[in-house]
Amino acid sequence: MTVPELRPWRTAGPRVARAAGAVRPRLTRFARTATPWVARFARFARTTAPQLARITRPKTWQYTAGAATAGLALAAGVVTAAGPWDSTGQRTAERDRAVALDHTGGTDHGRGPGNSGTAPGSPRPAPSAGPVLAGLGGTTTGGVKAAPGDRAALADLLDPLLKDAPALGERRAAAVVDLTTGKRLYGLDSGTALTPASTTKIATAVAALTALGPDHRLTTRTALEADTGELILVGGGDPTLTAREDDGGTSRSWGSPRVSEAERGGEAESGGGLASLRTLAEKTAAALEKRDVRKVTLSYDTTLYAGTDLHPIGVNENLARVTALMADEGRTDDSTSGPAPRVADPADAAARAFAGFLKQHGITASPPGPSKATGRAATLATVSSPPLSALVERMLTNSDNDLAEALARHTAVATGKRADFAGAGAAITARLKQLGLPVDGARFHDGSGLDRTDLITPDLLTALLTEAADPSRPQLRPVLTGLPVAHFTGTLAGRYTDGAAGLVRAKTGTLTGVNTLAGTITTPDGHLLGFAFLANATTDAWAAQSALDRAATTLASP
Repeated sequence: MTVPELRPWRTAGPRVARAAGAVRPRLTRFARTATPWVARFARFARTTAPQLARITRPKTWQYTAGAATAGLALAAGVVTAAGPWDSTGQRTAERDRAVALDHTGGTDHGRGPGNSGTAPGSPRPAPSAGPVLAGLGGTTTGGVKAAPGDRAALADLLDPLLKDAPALGERRAAAVVDLTTGKRLYGLDSGTALTPASTTKIATAVAALTALGPDHRLTTRTALEADTGELILVGGGDPTLTAREDDGGTSRSWGSPRVSEAERGGEAESGGGLASLRTLAEKTAAALEKRDVRKVTLSYDTTLYAGTDLHPIGVNENLARVTALMADEGRTDDSTSGPAPRVADPADAAARAFAGFLKQHGITASPPGPSKATGRAATLATVSSPPLSALVERMLTNSDNDLAEALARHTAVATGKRADFAGAGAAITARLKQLGLPVDGARFHDGSGLDRTDLITPDLLTALLTEAADPSRPQLRPVLTGLPVAHFTGTLAGRYTDGAAGLVRAKTGTLTGVNTLAGTITTPDGHLLGFAFLANATTDAWAAQSALDRAATTLASP
């Protein structure tokens, strides 16, 4: 049994149904040469490999070298990401959160008078991050001092909190490094592999970004078989595909900037940049009308992934079945993150919703069933996710298990591995090994960390953070910018109510008997430290979590 991550904010509310009049038939009904179910069976029986979804790669994310300013204080020489930051260096997620907390006052972040693009009566520009996150930007706040630079002094600080803390159970390991040099400043059995829980997602993020690139998008498409007229909804492994009429500000809640239509090259599928199943239906219906088709046999293709779709934890509110086709992560409520009830068959549910949207545009579809698109099928329409850099941020900020498993399988697909749990784990290991990271003792059996047989060392976790801070690897910057901010975003929103609020950015990990924390700490003099604390066999989750938080806070305390 798992202990769910702390719930980040949910964006919930009633969804207003979109009114859509049925388009009157203009042309004669398409004559079919085979019955719908025979046609579907024939498609499914084919051995021809499925045609993979087309991936568009607009250059949305660009990176520049330098020290980070208000959002995340990186030491000199560390590159910052322009993507999740505005022109003055404030992280857009923090700016958006500031607006949500207080709609008054603040800077326009370099846009200048008359250039903000806000309509009369709109909220005033967001306050800058400094007042929201005290201690960032290399300024001293409340007497906070830099952590000691020598190992002995740091051991004196951390040993009582980590080595000697009863709350951390029978097995614990830790490491602290200077991210500008990679030098280890502290180690406690740092080469010992322990169950990492959701800190596994740091490894998944690095593997996916290096295998696919930060501009990669996950594409869902529809294809029409020329011989039978079967319409196939082809899953592209995008768990953020939405069937909702409005994403309700989802992009704001998952810590990445809204993606404009211009940034997407004219392919913005919804207000928040998520790919929309409704838009795909509209585009598909228009393409069918041009072919004089008003009635179709609808099927769905999930063959991008292989193997079982059920995670070893079984049916669980923390994760839907892992399938290449789903909408809104199979959630049955209005939530966008955290545990939630899930549909029993996400692919079938998505296809049935798609059939309903087609009907709104005058296309009658049969009840959907599984099939496989052939290489001869003509693509009718596509919708694509936000870029991978944004997806990685969402995964880390909200500890999104569905997205983590999807990115792990896409890593497998990109590297020629079988796209199942075992292949995804092998692909992650191979990518990290190729980067020269210390993978000895590491075991990846999933991408989310929900599998209790996963193993990671503190040395590997801090090496991953060091890699993400390397100026020569700007494509990995979302690994740092996506980390939850203490007492501010994601799974750390309810933690660090005093002490290190705004100073700690870290990925949390929680399973029954497992408590972990790995991330970065900004010191007042501009140093950025990476740390990884792992505790197994804990008996009091709250006490263990508090102990890890105290250790992290101590790194930036007198």
